[in-house]
Amino acid sequence: MRTSNGLALAALLWLGLLSGCASLSEKECRTADWQQIGYRDGSNGYPRSRAVDHAQACRKLGVSVDEPRYFAGHAQGLQRYCTPDNGLRAGLSGQAYANVCPADLAVAFEERYSAGREVWHQRRRIDELDNERRSLEYQLSRAKTDDDRRYLRNNLRSLDFEARRERDILYMLERRLRVPVSGF
Repeated sequence: MRTSNGLALAALLWLGLLSGCASLSEKECRTADWQQIGYRDGSNGYPRSRAVDHAQACRKLGVSVDEPRYFAGHAQGLQRYCTPDNGLRAGLSGQAYANVCPADLAVAFEERYSAGREVWHQRRRIDELDNERRSLEYQLSRAKTDDDRRYLRNNLRSLDFEARRERDILYMLERRLRVPVSGF
């Protein structure tokens, strides 16, 4: 009995996960404004292939994607998404970029996205160093011998030096973001 309950629970969890993967709910499929859905997807930086996800989500209901309306909305949404300011925002937050911007907007978007992404990576590097420092401090508080303490203090000094250098790099990267880029 215990095994069948475990299997039933696992099956329910699996079904819940599968339904969570659908790009649109049943209600959204039935009442779809395909141009608005395309606009929303474009505004969020999804590629045109997102229409395939929607088609799969709605197929079981007998609803198909109105591709011309979806793609028209998607193109409008990309105009909103593919701005330099949004590129910077997406990069700083660590969002992935799916190379969706049209050629006339891509250069400015990608330039700011790359600059933001570089800052995001640098911040993550500093977080890693801070975590490593906490770990070494904990080990130092537990060290039993003078040799162990000396070794850990040396590691902490080296780590502090590296963290200062990484913070300096971050400062320069962030400072560069404040300098207006030509064409903006």
